[in-house]
Amino acid sequence: MRIRAPEGPSPKSSFSRLRLVTYNIHKGRGLDRRVRIERIARILREINADIIALQEVLSLGDRKCEDDQARFLAEELGFQYQIGENRKLGGGAYGNVTLSRFPILFSHNYDITQHGREERGCLRTDIKTASGRILQIYNLHLGTAYTERRYQAHRLVDHEILRGADKKEERIILGDFNEWIAGLATRLFHSHFQCVHVLPVFGRSRSYPGILPFMHLDHIYYDGRLELEKVTMPRSLRTLIASDHLPVIADFQLLEERGKK
Repeated sequence: MRIRAPEGPSPKSSFSRLRLVTYNIHKGRGLDRRVRIERIARILREINADIIALQEVLSLGDRKCEDDQARFLAEELGFQYQIGENRKLGGGAYGNVTLSRFPILFSHNYDITQHGREERGCLRTDIKTASGRILQIYNLHLGTAYTERRYQAHRLVDHEILRGADKKEERIILGDFNEWIAGLATRLFHSHFQCVHVLPVFGRSRSYPGILPFMHLDHIYYDGRLELEKVTMPRSLRTLIASDHLPVIADFQLLEERGKK
């Protein structure tokens, strides 16, 4: 997959701080039923994150540049990117996409599909930050069925995907968990990782559906030498229209090892 070299950290970036966002962009189709990937690009520019985890991205090659959504967003932001293709849709690659201001050293898309259900994946990207730290980013989109999510949660946490990862490096797991109410997936991730709790915005702390959110489907979990500074969920006219989800933003501080300054 093509990788575009990043333009480097923005003036707001810091070696010790990191901004991430998870965002289900619904193939760029907004509440007005129009596909406008440029609206997503504008939202992401305003967020100014260092690492972006997107779900429901459709990349159609050999058409106008906006139809190759992953490449279009990467070029608009000047980021590197990787696609975790879970299935073909309309002749294009459909799945999760991770974009990074920093170099992507490694990527692998894990198949977490339960037999008989829609193809699902977890895209791992190892990213080297400006300070030289390596972050393992796991961008996922779980299934809509209760038993499906149980299978996927066990496969992610109890088997080779997260258990086999190098725990010396910080791990961040984020995406659309599709957990309408707290179930096994939520309990399992809560027992192994720290959770980013979304603070209420305009009296609401849920991200779906964006126009009148009553479900918290989009989550961020983490471990290692990371300290959460704040979490935000922008609700503006643009974010309400651009997708059926709201973006969830987390700002972290990268902590030094003990004994180091």
